[in-house]
Amino acid sequence: MLDQIRIVMIHTTHPGNIGAVARAMKNMGLVDLCLVSPKRFPDEEADARASGATDLLSSARVVSSLDEALEGCHLVVGTSARGRHIPWPVINPRQMAAVACELRPGKRMAILFGREDRGLTNEELHRCHHHVHIPTNPDFSSLNVAAAVQVVAYELRMALMEQQAGDQPQWGTDWDIDLADARETELLFGHLEKTLVDVEFLDPNNPRQLMTRLRRLFLRAVPDRVEVNVLRGFLSAIDRVVVRAAPDREVAEKSSEALDAAQKESGNV
Repeated sequence: MLDQIRIVMIHTTHPGNIGAVARAMKNMGLVDLCLVSPKRFPDEEADARASGATDLLSSARVVSSLDEALEGCHLVVGTSARGRHIPWPVINPRQMAAVACELRPGKRMAILFGREDRGLTNEELHRCHHHVHIPTNPDFSSLNVAAAVQVVAYELRMALMEQQAGDQPQWGTDWDIDLADARETELLFGHLEKTLVDVEFLDPNNPRQLMTRLRRLFLRAVPDRVEVNVLRGFLSAIDRVVVRAAPDREVAEKSSEALDAAQKESGNV
């Protein structure tokens, strides 16, 4: 299970933290490290803080976007230290580890860790199926990113050991279709947003929180590939109706404008 977990560090400022994270990962048997636009890497300070885990630094993938980091991942969780205006499914590291143990062979989970000074952005958190909160002392709740990774990695290892001892069945073993990955899910959201704008249900100039709430709804369901394709097929059917109706709508709008103009001229406004 541990080789199915990808640790993703986003816009890390201090290279020493990258090295400390590599050490924490190797301590607990994690091997997949991905860095999104780190400020300084590779760096001697990262090597020094890795303390023997430089092989993880050498194999770490450096990418320029979160989309690249999530390639091939089917579940995404983001670490968050604060509540959000729109509540999201929140679990603690132990619960997250239990979810990881239910992954089918070959499926991957990405765990996102944000910037040292402000964590993950709302946009990044909206990409996640779950938010992970480490229940620290409320009077002193700030954790160094490497310490947070250590806590999460420890819970993952403990969950794996308990699973091996009890030989628990894995979730989805009998499921007939693979889960949709992060790319397929994002394509669904992009298609959904476009269709909602086309049918004038979503005002792009005043979107409020509609897409955020719809993201939460669909991510909570963890759809498989066929379910995503069914939803996109449904949206495509709506798109075709909108295209066919477009000329008639233009005629109707022009007729309405002409009627308004005639009423103004006659004083019947």
